[in-house]
Amino acid sequence: MTGGGVVYGGSVLAALVAGAVALFAPCCISVMLPAYFASSFHNRRLLVAMTFLFGGGVATVVLPIALGAAVVQRLLVGQHTVIWLAGGALLLGLGGYTLAGGQLRLPMPGRSAQTKGGPGPLAVWSLGVFSGVASSCCAPVLAGVVALSGLAASFGRALGLGTAYVFGMVAPLFVLALLWERRDWQASRLFRPRTFTFRVGGVRRAVSGTGLASGLLLLGMGAVTVWIALTGSPMAPPGGWQARLSAWLQHAGAVVVRALGWLPGWAAALLLAAAAGLLGWRALRQVGWRGADSRVRARIDSEEETDEHQDAQAVRPPTATRRRQA
Repeated sequence: MTGGGVVYGGSVLAALVAGAVALFAPCCISVMLPAYFASSFHNRRLLVAMTFLFGGGVATVVLPIALGAAVVQRLLVGQHTVIWLAGGALLLGLGGYTLAGGQLRLPMPGRSAQTKGGPGPLAVWSLGVFSGVASSCCAPVLAGVVALSGLAASFGRALGLGTAYVFGMVAPLFVLALLWERRDWQASRLFRPRTFTFRVGGVRRAVSGTGLASGLLLLGMGAVTVWIALTGSPMAPPGGWQARLSAWLQHAGAVVVRALGWLPGWAAALLLAAAAGLLGWRALRQVGWRGADSRVRARIDSEEETDEHQDAQAVRPPTATRRRQA
């Protein structure tokens, strides 16, 4: 199974690679990537910070299993229907909230529009938790996490291997966030201010383009989650093309681990800590807690004001707009 063979060596490097391999298992990435995108649309200028919060939600579920918490594993396996129904309800609720004009946006110091009440950070973390639950219900991912818990001889080693595994799962998301910033994809036509209007019964609603994309993703995921809860189980071992892809991913991961086998374990741990530290520093700069330079702050403030204006236009009743124009 994907992840089980890769972590055979029990090293930080192997756990990191195993986590990245587990992410690309079809049953894992098909849940985690849409959940990540759903929370990204409203936080596309704080992607590194948001990815940390999202990854913290994943770690909330995966780390206890890696530390040997068998009760969590038994709960995920034995209470599959209840947990997935609860997750589906959460996704449907967040989708409806977003389509009604709500924000899943992280707060920033000094920005009163974003520090008001609302489920922004909690919603992003909750999506990470759901992704961790869904991923842990995936047989290949669970095999890798359980293998970690059996390899570590001490709590500290189990914590280190589990952290490396979770970091490997979210590392591709960090790469995506950094590429997003580097390529300035937020300036693409997809994110230009626009408003969509729709009717539900006798109620007319207008929502921004990013809100519509997030809401539809969450509603779609919620519906699929409820359907899986009532009709099947993701715990079944993959078959067909999924099994072949999982086997290829495991082989690729093993090749990478063997190619980097010359790297001492302590060096791999230091490199991982340095990467996490640099990403954390970048995340703190994004949210303004480490004094981002004036040019970056001015650009973020300007773009946030554009988003707020777009959202205000989206939820303003048509009569108010005509009155203002008059």
